[in-house]
Amino acid sequence: MSVTLISDPVDSSPNQSNSLPVSPNCQEQPLNETTIIDPDRLQVDSSTQPDMVSGAAGTIKIWAIFTSTFFTIFLAEMGDKTQITTLLITAESHNPWVVFLGAGSALITTSLLGVLLGQWLARHIQPQTLERAAGLTLLLISAIIFWEVLH
Repeated sequence: MSVTLISDPVDSSPNQSNSLPVSPNCQEQPLNETTIIDPDRLQVDSSTQPDMVSGAAGTIKIWAIFTSTFFTIFLAEMGDKTQITTLLITAESHNPWVVFLGAGSALITTSLLGVLLGQWLARHIQPQTLERAAGLTLLLISAIIFWEVLH
């Protein structure tokens, strides 16, 4: 991170030896009791900043990720074999809350495995490679299903 401090000293007497310690790529300027550092004049190179969001923007980003994930998984799971199986087990057992807890625990566990595997893959494989592999896998699955429908 490179920060350039720009301040306007009111009294720059030659006998003043106070100075602001700065990094090698910044200019050192004398400080005294009346030196004001204007935060609006601080120049920060954001290209070297880590991708961190804090405050209200961070909260909005977290909720956006949560909402996107929730609706994507909700729509993908709607009417699939897991939901139909859960419906049938509930109808047979007459214990909806026990089935709900079992199915919920199973879905949480499979989601945890997916998150952990995704985190591991993100550390070891480039994002472009992951996207291409996922796309090719879905195309392969689609081709197999299409082939089965035709034959």
